[in-house]
Amino acid sequence: MKTSHLLNVFALAALAMTGIATANEMTHEGYLIDSRGTVVRDGSGQCVHTGFWTSEMVIEGCGKAAPLAAVVTAPVAAPVAAPVPAPVVKAKTVFVPYTLQTEALFAYNKSELKEQGKQKIHDEVLDKMKEYTKTDTVVITGYADRIGSAKYNTALSQRRADAVKAYIVAQGVDGGRIETAAKGEADPVVSCDNIKGKANHKNKALISCLQPNRRIVLDIKGQMPVQK
Repeated sequence: MKTSHLLNVFALAALAMTGIATANEMTHEGYLIDSRGTVVRDGSGQCVHTGFWTSEMVIEGCGKAAPLAAVVTAPVAAPVAAPVPAPVVKAKTVFVPYTLQTEALFAYNKSELKEQGKQKIHDEVLDKMKEYTKTDTVVITGYADRIGSAKYNTALSQRRADAVKAYIVAQGVDGGRIETAAKGEADPVVSCDNIKGKANHKNKALISCLQPNRRIVLDIKGQMPVQK
């Protein structure tokens, strides 16, 4: 009987210990427990809780639950608008004709450029060329009136065209971009058929009437900026 009683005492003690352990585990719910049933603490002495810990599971000695760290998200940068490209300026070829009457450039039957003619070239040609981005070609065409032989008039119109080219080149224009042509008495502006007398250097009335035909024509091909 004594032995049986002693076994019952041990059994009751074991049950009591089991209950204590169970109660202890329930009390420490949400915390990390070591093999001794003690709450594990980190290096700073704070109780280490499990992933399913909630603020209702706080136990004595572990203080209040530390608030969960706020998740900081990097601010989303506003999209940067692409710069608006500047309008493209394209060069468009333009054709600009200039007509210079030879009476303003030369004396009758002469090819030497007069001062009045030089000034006219500056005002009507060289200054105008500065308005363009690039000068591609300058075509100088010489004309003469019908007084004299066709061969002589062609040669005279060529000498006049060459004189104008030489002066323009002397002002800094690339001579490689300048072309000359001689048309002689071709393409007359006036006919003067109503003037009596022979067509020679003695017929002053005819010389005066035919003056518009003794001309230099300058055609400038250049490029100027145009916005498309």
